[in-house]
Amino acid sequence: MKVKSSTIQNKFLRVQTLNYGASLFEVYHKKKKINLILNLGSKQNYRYKHPSVGSTCGRYAGRISNAKFKIGNKKYNLNANEGKNILHGGKVGFSILPWKKLNQTKDKVVYQLHSANDDQGFPGDLVVNCTYQLINKYLFIKYEYKSNKSTHVNLTNHSYWNLEKNKKNMIYNHALKLNSSKYLQINKNLIPTGRFKNVNKSIYDFSNFENIRKKLDYFKNKKLNIKFKGFDNTFVVKKNIRNYVGTLKNNNTNIQVDFFSNLPGVQLYSAQNLNYKKKLFPYQGICLETQYFPDAPNKKNFPSTLIKPNKRYTCFTKIKIN
Repeated sequence: MKVKSSTIQNKFLRVQTLNYGASLFEVYHKKKKINLILNLGSKQNYRYKHPSVGSTCGRYAGRISNAKFKIGNKKYNLNANEGKNILHGGKVGFSILPWKKLNQTKDKVVYQLHSANDDQGFPGDLVVNCTYQLINKYLFIKYEYKSNKSTHVNLTNHSYWNLEKNKKNMIYNHALKLNSSKYLQINKNLIPTGRFKNVNKSIYDFSNFENIRKKLDYFKNKKLNIKFKGFDNTFVVKKNIRNYVGTLKNNNTNIQVDFFSNLPGVQLYSAQNLNYKKKLFPYQGICLETQYFPDAPNKKNFPSTLIKPNKRYTCFTKIKIN
């Protein structure tokens, strides 16, 4: 199947989407004349394996330890693709699959994907709708999903944001604030241990706006002997009426992007491992992936990702672009 694009727009924003991965290809700020996200260049590249650039990750965004879980007394073995673990749904995740476009208006487009029982080892025939909609300065992303069997689902959009006009400037001049006082402790394989850590006065404290370059310099301190080269961490979103998650801004362009979601966590990824065909490079974008927690199927103290048969579930992310 060919890669097909669809464009929605209003007087503030123009958003180009692709059927492969139900991906965001462009989020264009009309006043500033800047595309705010990275893409793979040629749209045909989205047919093949790539670092989930702008795509929908599923069935399960993030990692599941040992690529297995239990529902009731039944064990399910999944299609491991990161050592013995599974990341972003397996070797053939939602990000490289062709989605069907259901309908489109000037400011809204809806994609649908059917994932068969045992797809990458997950139980249940799953149907997912992904909606992109523009309302004034807001980009809405909504996922609706239903399965005929109990199964685990965790969906997110994996856009790499870069608010600079020249993307070669990387993300160093960005500042980030997160509505979070806790993050998930992880092991050397980036799997949550099940413990929650307080961000207070740590490198993970984004309670106020923090410069990304200064934060990343911490990981380069050889005296600290840190294994990681940047952020790939889940932050627990503090519950609030507005569903506010956080804000990314850039002082060079004076663009600010506010994130809102009904999901309990946000995965902060500083793209330290990004590398794609000499076109995309480490630290060139930053991901704010609203989602449930990684490895929730194996952690009883995490918000559950288990869905019941024949019940429709909905999650959303709302992005305000100023």
